[in-house]
Amino acid sequence: MSQIHPTALISPSAQIDDTAIIGPYCIVGDEVSIGAHTVLHRHVVVTKLTRIGKHNQFYQFSSIGEDCQDLKYAGERTWLEIGDHNTIREACSLHRGTAQDDGLTKIGSHNLLMVNTHVAHDCVIGDHNVLANNVGVAGHVTIGNHTIIGGNSGIHQFCTVDDYSLIGGASLILKDVAAFTMVSGNPATTHGLNIEGMRRKDWSKETIDVLRQAYRTIFRSGMTTTQALIILQEDLLYKEPKIQMLIDSLQNSKRGVVR
Repeated sequence: MSQIHPTALISPSAQIDDTAIIGPYCIVGDEVSIGAHTVLHRHVVVTKLTRIGKHNQFYQFSSIGEDCQDLKYAGERTWLEIGDHNTIREACSLHRGTAQDDGLTKIGSHNLLMVNTHVAHDCVIGDHNVLANNVGVAGHVTIGNHTIIGGNSGIHQFCTVDDYSLIGGASLILKDVAAFTMVSGNPATTHGLNIEGMRRKDWSKETIDVLRQAYRTIFRSGMTTTQALIILQEDLLYKEPKIQMLIDSLQNSKRGVVR
């Protein structure tokens, strides 16, 4: 049997794996599923319509799967999905989606959301990300994989934060953040590549050098985006396949990238 503390309140329609742990004073609402070895430590509220995977940790006063704050939300059935091996620290708030989008807020696996992180409606967050204390992610934001978002930063609605990027603390993100870039400020500007992150992943010097050349082409050469894309596609991509991530950042951006 799952380990459910006697003070916890569990909806009859909730599905809780036998190996999950539900701590003191937790509330698990209607149509919530909780996977194997996930732990709700204490005073955690999972409101409703939420699917949680395996080996997650939720700390006190986190609010999971609550109705969103979008004024257009009218009580429709929408969902929150959370993958595996995530750590959700104290007082985080993760809201469900809206019918104006896909009706789904989705968080991948192996993420760390530090104290008081807010993830709004219809966000999609990938894997292996770190969102530090008091990060605010507005609605319809997409965050890729292996990103770090510094504490007290805010991300404007509909922005994209691409893979392996780093956002410095107390930054305001009003445009898309390109893959591999390091940005900070209010509003944010680019300050080079996330070189330390690359080194920690044991990327080769050759890979880093080609990415540096691509960065200079995009952000420091004075070229237009169209001109920079030609250089990346014709002169650099064959040297390093990871250049495709930068190409995708430029081609897919709808708000323009932080420069």
